[in-house]
Amino acid sequence: MGAVPFQLAMGAAQYKSQGAIGKFNQSVANRNALVLEGQKEQIEAKAEFDIAQFQKNFTKIEGETRVALAKSGVELGSGSAANIMLSNAYEAKLQEELIIYNSQVAANNKQEEANFARIRGTMARNEAKLAQISTVAQTGSNIYSMMGKGKTV
Repeated sequence: MGAVPFQLAMGAAQYKSQGAIGKFNQSVANRNALVLEGQKEQIEAKAEFDIAQFQKNFTKIEGETRVALAKSGVELGSGSAANIMLSNAYEAKLQEELIIYNSQVAANNKQEEANFARIRGTMARNEAKLAQISTVAQTGSNIYSMMGKGKTV
């Protein structure tokens, strides 16, 4: 096998490998993005579960408070008892909003991570394309030099 055909074969093999590596790296990054988006959905679902659990616990504690107040002879609809119940309801609403807020922040962070994973994949693919262009240019330059046309006077 002559030097020129060998150079062409090696350049073609390198070009093909670079393309395959770029596609593979992009597919890995896209897969990572899908995993992160799945985690985002899990965070959102967990927030709903956490709110439901909180509401269940709050209802239980609220009932226990009403029983304790009633046992002590306090009238539930007025005075301190009403203030306690109102304060508890207000705190419960704040807690639910905090759960929602924290889950939204975490979900948004996962979405951003997914977006950056896709960007990294695109960059990997573009780097492979640039490497392919370099391979073609280098192979062409080598072949041109081998054929004696690249010599300067």
